[in-house]
Amino acid sequence: MAGRGRRHDAAERKLILSLLDEAVAAGARQAKACECLGLPSRTIQRWRAQGGGDDQRKGSRSVPANKLDNKERQNVLEVANSPEFRELSPKQIVPTLADLGIYIASESTFYRVLRQENLNCHREPTRPPVSKPRAHRATGPNQVWSWDITYLRSAMRGTFYYLYMVVDIWSRKIVGWSVHDAESKQYAAELIARICDELDLDPDGLVLHSDNGSPMKGSTMLATLQRLGIVPSFSRPRVSDDNPFSESLFRTLKYRPHYPRKPFESLNTARLWVDGFVLWYNAEHRHSAIRFVTPDERHYGHDKETLERRRHVYEDARRRNPIRWTGGIRNWTPVGDVLLNPDNDDRTTSAGVVQ
Repeated sequence: MAGRGRRHDAAERKLILSLLDEAVAAGARQAKACECLGLPSRTIQRWRAQGGGDDQRKGSRSVPANKLDNKERQNVLEVANSPEFRELSPKQIVPTLADLGIYIASESTFYRVLRQENLNCHREPTRPPVSKPRAHRATGPNQVWSWDITYLRSAMRGTFYYLYMVVDIWSRKIVGWSVHDAESKQYAAELIARICDELDLDPDGLVLHSDNGSPMKGSTMLATLQRLGIVPSFSRPRVSDDNPFSESLFRTLKYRPHYPRKPFESLNTARLWVDGFVLWYNAEHRHSAIRFVTPDERHYGHDKETLERRRHVYEDARRRNPIRWTGGIRNWTPVGDVLLNPDNDDRTTSAGVVQ
């Protein structure tokens, strides 16, 4: 409401003075109260001296000689909104009219009239909407994979090694990885083909999700996916939330206590460290999104047995000391289906959905 440089009407000024009186009566210092309102104390003094601060300025008594009359103003609006010019800015309209031998008004006049009519804005979408990627449901392992590339610092300043990593979104298991000294669609395609070969997997119908990087959408990569029968899925441009599983995995990797603080000395050193991380992550790391079982347990169906044992432990503890349990025991039911980029309805109705 208040603020330096603003012109306040009579009602606003009276309200401000009333609020100041209340603040001072409650023990506040007037200078501090004025500072909170963004008004100088001298301004408040002048308002009070004027009996409420009515604006004494009368404004111009004459009409500017160059003011547009109603007909000229209407002509500006009709031209700006005509089918020929409605998609152009005044900076384009005025020169175009000049090429036709017509002068109606200057660019600034066009802008002023449009602004006064609340038309100085984008009246049509200037960029086509980008639809959200299709949601994919994983009911078991090797149905939906997510992959991405992250940087690993090398010993040479300004150069990096590139970690390619593929994760199964249902089990969170890292199913394959590689480290190279460059981003390449060829390396990416070779990694996907090698994973399928090592797992002895028929990938027909498997969904592979990634962002929009050139290695992900390169011709070699897409040709390999087509040959294997893999369905490609891509994030929206510049929307990192569309690839949450890989982003979360890379955060875990780089925030590990044992992640090297110094750059990797060589490509082989980087590969050895990543190999150790993958072994730990798959076999030892208890993942919070899958009831704190390891990705290997989830991937190979051993999580049910582990979670059942935990349930019995909790039930026995409650029977031994029921006074410490005000409700049910912790939920150790195995996580159900997992959705990639679920719709809002799926978020609230599907069990175990994690984006």
